Amino acid sequence: MTATAPAAVDRGLTRVYVWDLPVRITHWLIATALVVLAVTGYYIGNPFIVAPDPAGQEFVMGTVQVIHFFAAIVFSLSELSRIAWMFMGNRYARWHQLIPTSVNRWKLVWEWLKFYLFFRPVPPRFVGHNPLAGLTYVLVYGLCLIAALSGYAMFSIQAGAGSPMKIFGLLLPLFGGPQTARWLHHTIMWLLAAFVVHHVSAALVVARSAKNATIDSMFSGYRFASAEDLAAEQGDRAG
Repeated sequence: MTATAPAAVDRGLTRVYVWDLPVRITHWLIATALVVLAVTGYYIGNPFIVAPDPAGQEFVMGTVQVIHFFAAIVFSLSELSRIAWMFMGNRYARWHQLIPTSVNRWKLVWEWLKFYLFFRPVPPRFVGHNPLAGLTYVLVYGLCLIAALSGYAMFSIQAGAGSPMKIFGLLLPLFGGPQTARWLHHTIMWLLAAFVVHHVSAALVVARSAKNATIDSMFSGYRFASAEDLAAEQGDRAG
């Protein structure tokens, strides 16, 4: 950051601590877990490795399932931690940054949509989550919750006797049985994969347009904000 700080000062920007440590840790844990879950989940649904020896000696599918299960645990705990931090973190991590609670933020949802659709040349002023991204994350968290519960429901079928995972079998009727749960679980995987592609591309577009260290901030926690950005934030608080 030392290389960019002088340039930021020259442009009259203020270095603002936006993403605190729990937000950054859970962000990267969720991202890593999603990749592992997608790769292992695809293999479980469509095995593409042919073991040369009997299954009892190679145990490829069993190993992949174990990796998938532990990645699911990391994913679930990270997701729950991030949700808890919505009520415990700094103002940029709070739930009202995701769910618009003011008329002003709802108006900004439309302005950000115009920017993403290339009907607006520059993004609206912002410091933390932009309102449209925050609203999208609510939908993504909902999909993640359904994916996790449907996965645990399916795992309950093969869980050993006395395993606490058996309790998730109560969810199977709510998902319409194991086959529907599997279809839902698989479909959400592709939806989340599409979201990741959009998320990365949108972050790159905003980073290039706003020039506020959008990408860097997910490592350092700091963004650069102009006087207009900070004024817009004050207006958001008041609105």
